[in-house]
Amino acid sequence: MDPKYAPLFTPWKIGNVEIKNRIVMLPMEGTNMIQWEAKTGYVNGIDRFYADRKDNNVGLFIPGLIPLISIIGKKWVYKHPEVFDKVKPVINDIHKSGAKVFFQISAGSGRSMLLPPMLRPFVRKGFLKKISSPFIMTKWWWSAPDPDEPNVWDPDVAMDHFTEKMINEFVYAFGQTALRCKEAGCDGVEIHAVHEGYLLDQFAMRYTNHRSDAYGGSLENRLRFACDIVKEIKKACGEDYPVSLRYSVRSMTRGFNQGAVPGEEFAEVGRTMEESEQAIKLLEEAGYDMFNCDNGTYDAWFWAHPPVYAPLNMNLSYVEHIKRFTTRPVVCAGRMQPLAAAESISAGRIDAMGVGRQLLCDPEYVTKIMEGRLEDVRPCIACHGACLPFNGLNGRGTDIDPMHVEMGRCVLNPWTNNETKYKKTPADKPKKIAVIGGGIGGMETAIQAAARGHKVDLYERSDRLGGVFNAAAAMSFKEKDRELLEWYRRKLGECGAVVHMNTETTDIDGLGADIVVIATGAHARTLRVPGAERAVSAADFLDGRAEVGDSVVIIGGGLTGCEIAYELALRGKRPAIVEMTEHLVGARGICMANSSMLRELLRYHNVPAYLSATVDSITEDGVVIKTAEGVKTIPADSVILSVGYAPDERFAALKDKKRKKGSPEVYFVGDCDRVGSLKTVIKQAYELVQDISYKH
Repeated sequence: MDPKYAPLFTPWKIGNVEIKNRIVMLPMEGTNMIQWEAKTGYVNGIDRFYADRKDNNVGLFIPGLIPLISIIGKKWVYKHPEVFDKVKPVINDIHKSGAKVFFQISAGSGRSMLLPPMLRPFVRKGFLKKISSPFIMTKWWWSAPDPDEPNVWDPDVAMDHFTEKMINEFVYAFGQTALRCKEAGCDGVEIHAVHEGYLLDQFAMRYTNHRSDAYGGSLENRLRFACDIVKEIKKACGEDYPVSLRYSVRSMTRGFNQGAVPGEEFAEVGRTMEESEQAIKLLEEAGYDMFNCDNGTYDAWFWAHPPVYAPLNMNLSYVEHIKRFTTRPVVCAGRMQPLAAAESISAGRIDAMGVGRQLLCDPEYVTKIMEGRLEDVRPCIACHGACLPFNGLNGRGTDIDPMHVEMGRCVLNPWTNNETKYKKTPADKPKKIAVIGGGIGGMETAIQAAARGHKVDLYERSDRLGGVFNAAAAMSFKEKDRELLEWYRRKLGECGAVVHMNTETTDIDGLGADIVVIATGAHARTLRVPGAERAVSAADFLDGRAEVGDSVVIIGGGLTGCEIAYELALRGKRPAIVEMTEHLVGARGICMANSSMLRELLRYHNVPAYLSATVDSITEDGVVIKTAEGVKTIPADSVILSVGYAPDERFAALKDKKRKKGSPEVYFVGDCDRVGSLKTVIKQAYELVQDISYKH
């Protein structure tokens, strides 16, 4: 092991429980062992998920939250010990590796509760809500400290009042649920959360708590609910049973659905650092044994779920500061990097590193640090495309049903949370496979096929692997994307596939393959407007093939267009965006943490956006647009087109062509089949190899 990482692998204690090292796997959606949405309450296949990680040197596992009560029907989880019995083997298996387990217990989301479209008619005030309330537990799941508080995801829905009677029932349920966790073999529990704007955090903040009873007003009153919970758990489980608290040091919130960006000076409406210094002392005095820390609320969601635009080690300085005000250990989360964590632990500024999405992306992450194989780590690129794919348009609702979306997966590693669906064994009948195209889809296909024993040749017509992802990774804030490209190139070189660079391939029958996979990607679209030739494509700009002036109009306000605008602002340019819809970054499949942070960064950098606008022409003076207000010219030295991609159709005729006997089977992967995302490209490649290997 490199000595500079050694502090990560020293033991520490939470209460009287010793943890073998300083790596904590954080709670995430999709890592739950118990959830009421499952028919049995137990998440089938979760043992396989933890099997991949328990022997890879994680010190403490905190699985995803356990709700105290079900959404449909009034089922308290503590009244169902049989559910906890089912996870005992998983906990015991984790213990065999020397790791410890804390279950996270949740008070709920309050005003931050996601609203599935199917349930919205039942939570809006009216007849349906009245008649369904005995069956759909709206008063438990859709209640907040303040009555009529608007829901974060859908402001048209007003929350109910979380009464003092409900608080008392919840406090008792916390104690009994913690007892069930202890009986199941958990080494401790974590309370969810005075953190991220969830229910207990809403009680804790003045901005969401205007109560006049014992749970409102002073800081002590606003923290009473959280403090009563830990006291009840200690009463039920014993004073020596460890209790952690998920804790946001600062709220980073400017107002309703308004988050502050790193480095911004703003008026905090939530928890200030000064109040946090007092709060953590009160919470420690109440009995909490550890603080699992980051920042943010659902109004500033990207602090708790840092996207690609967030600096690495985003929350570290804030957590280091708050540790000075507690004698209890603190964990820091938020794009943590091992060297920064090791240095902070060595100096006594934090006690452990929280790791979440990186362990979805690469289960062997900690082992690779220990063995000095950091270059072998598949890097998390903070895309949230499969681990937390919740769309949102900043208080204008969601366009997906969170009750039916898969979470806790990984765009880059389809194996994660699909361990019972996929196989890694050698192929039943190894074949000779030719892959045409060396982008992400082609490389993923080649790597996965070679790993299962197929003989693979990959043909790339240029001198560079990576395809259009090279342009996507070029922006200054995408260091992890560039690491991913290097990881792919290295894995391709190691997997045994034969790579043919600078090789144009047209005769697929002459390749001598059993199977040919077409993965030739896509090309940039253009606009059919006067002066379109004056514009440059997004890919040409990002790849450095086209220079731009100081004032730049980006046509297209989707993800790439907005990222380019942000990149230009960082370079000191003056970008402006033209978008034909009413939203920036409005496409499906983009997590609200990512889209809202990008929009906030554009606001912070004063980037104008012309929405619901169409381009009339591009002239020497700039871009002429039409809006509801009329025709307007936006001055520009340069214009960048970011209006999407179209499939490469060089081999399109093969899609419907019947293959003669003896000819290779032909498959299409990625954007040349249908333009999608990194998620769709990698998943399609992965599943194609599964089919070729085990279903032929």
